[in-house]
Amino acid sequence: MLRTALRNVLAHRARLVMTALAVLLGVAFVSGTLVFGDTVTNAFRAASAKSLKDVAVSVQADSAPADDGKRRTVLDAALARKIERLPGAASVRPTVNGEATLAAKDGSPVNADNAWDNLAVNYRPGPDGKDSRYPLKEGRGPAAAGEMALDAGTAARAGYRIGDTVRFATEGPALTKKLVGTVSSGDPRVTAGGTLALFDTRTAQRLFLTPGRFDEITVAAAPGTDQRALTARVRALLPAEGATATSGDRLAAEQSRRAGESTASLTKTLLVFAGIALFVGVFIIANTFTMLIAQRSREIALLRAVGASRRQVVRSVLVEAAVVGLGASAAGFALGLGLAVPLRPLLNAGGAELPDGPLVVSPSTVLWSLAVGVVVTVLAAWLPSRKAARIAPVEVLSSVDLTPPTRGLVVRNVLGALLTGLGVLVMLYVSTQENGSEPNLMFAMLGSALTLSGVIVLAPLLSKPLITLAGRATTRLFGVSAKLARQNALRNPRRTAATASALMIGLSLITGLTVAGYSTQRAVDRASGLTADYRISNSSGHGLEADTGRKVAKLPGVASAVPVASAGLTTKGGYAQFTGTDPVAFGKVTDLRFRDGSPRRIGPGRVAVSETFAGRAGLRVGDTLDTEPDRGEGGGRTKRRALTVVGVYADAATAGDALGTLPDVLPSTDFGKLENVLVKAAPGRSGGLQREIRRALGDSPLLRVQSQEQITRADSGQIATVLTMMYGLLGMAVVIAVLGVVNTLAMSVHERTREIGMLRAIGLDRSGVRRMVRLESVVISLFGAVLGVVTGVFLAWAGGSLTTSSLPEYETALPWGRLGLFLALALAVGVLAAIWPARAAARLSPLRAIQAQ
Repeated sequence: MLRTALRNVLAHRARLVMTALAVLLGVAFVSGTLVFGDTVTNAFRAASAKSLKDVAVSVQADSAPADDGKRRTVLDAALARKIERLPGAASVRPTVNGEATLAAKDGSPVNADNAWDNLAVNYRPGPDGKDSRYPLKEGRGPAAAGEMALDAGTAARAGYRIGDTVRFATEGPALTKKLVGTVSSGDPRVTAGGTLALFDTRTAQRLFLTPGRFDEITVAAAPGTDQRALTARVRALLPAEGATATSGDRLAAEQSRRAGESTASLTKTLLVFAGIALFVGVFIIANTFTMLIAQRSREIALLRAVGASRRQVVRSVLVEAAVVGLGASAAGFALGLGLAVPLRPLLNAGGAELPDGPLVVSPSTVLWSLAVGVVVTVLAAWLPSRKAARIAPVEVLSSVDLTPPTRGLVVRNVLGALLTGLGVLVMLYVSTQENGSEPNLMFAMLGSALTLSGVIVLAPLLSKPLITLAGRATTRLFGVSAKLARQNALRNPRRTAATASALMIGLSLITGLTVAGYSTQRAVDRASGLTADYRISNSSGHGLEADTGRKVAKLPGVASAVPVASAGLTTKGGYAQFTGTDPVAFGKVTDLRFRDGSPRRIGPGRVAVSETFAGRAGLRVGDTLDTEPDRGEGGGRTKRRALTVVGVYADAATAGDALGTLPDVLPSTDFGKLENVLVKAAPGRSGGLQREIRRALGDSPLLRVQSQEQITRADSGQIATVLTMMYGLLGMAVVIAVLGVVNTLAMSVHERTREIGMLRAIGLDRSGVRRMVRLESVVISLFGAVLGVVTGVFLAWAGGSLTTSSLPEYETALPWGRLGLFLALALAVGVLAAIWPARAAARLSPLRAIQAQ
């Protein structure tokens, strides 16, 4: 029986090739994901280990705001000298850390949207005049206030060379310094797209701290020194508060743990999509083996007649499946290595910030990849093998040319109705929820899985009315070929349903994502509520100076410039986001709708509140609202206040929970900074002001001046990026589904060889045969597409309510153009999938086909 199973694999290579491709693609997804996860985790750990080389103890300071707005720490040069004199301490390195965003040589900001990864540190030369932590690539290190160095990658990206004047910003206006050197850096934030600027120690302290202070002191140990003992001695020298000492080993372990966690969620997400691709492949595998067994019924009956037991037949089919799965898994693993290589730069292009590193292939990844492919293939072939074992030798040998009896679908239909009904009920419950809490998300996932499973089980029942309806339309257009195609599709509802279900799964998920994404984008557009022509902000999140609005308002072509401040305040209704501005002018640059009162009533000590916050806090016009500042960075400098509620407005993201005057809110913000300035252009000057605004404010690389179009694109750009990535991941499942259509049609053509020969003999020409096969493919593909689109729309509608709490403007909206495109793509899939089977059917010789057994 083993030899028979191996012989069957070799005898049916062409028929099994699509099954092997389905397994290959699914395993490639799995192996590529696992290799990618191991590679990135290893790269993070290697970068961390490199940055912690020679670090036995790290003393890190807590920073607090000083009177001049800079940060102040407890670490100073005197403490560094004391630590250096400790037994076992070989050397000490005091470090200043900050952020500096560069302008490229052409004036454009470099990595301004991720300013927290634009690192700035002090260059601390040793006795040889070089800093071992940052090896020089060219030139020298900075030694004076007017000098700086960059890492080589940043300098090349910005277009700077030694001797050039570099323009940058740390928080406020742009600064300039001369570039005197370039260095290399292994910091993963830099290698993943950030920047690195280096200054001499005094300049770095002046820019980011107060003079004589440091953010960190790292200690290198003498040979043979115990890190724990040295850490204890360092800890004894530290003040009671404001600094902590951690051993290098513990720091390395913590960074290694964070590296694993940072990639675990991404790896799990990719594995979910790999599982979807493999699940789709199950339908193809099961279909293939079911058809192979039907075509080899005489052979199996003969084996039973000469003494093969039912168990041997089952084992024979499963061995055949295991051989196919093993070969396809090995090829899929090799393909997965190729997929893992471009995945890191692809994700970095979307802002993932993953470090470089060599490809890591662990033995467990190899074993898991092969095991997954083999197990999935064997499990998918198990039911067909059981069917093969039930073949009765005498019955089959005496009725080999008869059409096999059709099995009833009563049990299947009842089970499908129960699954679908339960799934729909769960999703209807989900539609009544208004927040995306973890329990609600779990219910949504359960309901989606039940609904999809139910539709898959019910697909044979649904196929008859839908395919009959489609067949009537095609029959009017294409005549007898379309009628034959409809009858072929309805001949075996189980097979047709399995083929269509593979396509349905992918399209239902894609449709659900599309509807949810489209609805979210529309809600974001409505939520912005801005009618201003420009919004000015600071990309580092440090805010704008209080006089920014006044400077912009003086520019020719500016009708109004409305400063906006934001602060978190604690009230009896809980935490609230307060917005301070000129209320009347604010109403002209935003779409703010008052339910009670008006913006003119807002003044010192008088505020308006949003509908949601008013309901939560039980407030009405005339009530008193007690507030105290949220103790954030740089905040908490105002005392508790009692404010009078003079208005209620419809929820608006631009206004937050409460709207007051700028003097009431600005003192409670971090360092008294504005959040943004909203600019309305004078009539006829709606465009072209960005350059003038930047120039008037010092043209800092941190300055962000966005038009309405740019604001909308920035707010919804992340949604588009996520959707694009999801489409790419689900595309694998759709490709596998297409392979399933091709495989089913090809094997169906082989199964109907004599029938096709008879049709040719009675007058159906080759073009008619090709048309028949092609229309059968189109009908099956459209059946799967309709099920997928309808199911996806329902799931998106039911799950959309979970975004209501975070996005009140969300309403389910159908992108009719994209849904029509999906149906058109399904039509194209049907046409393309039928090319090879249709050509094979048309080439059959009528006489030889009729003689075929």
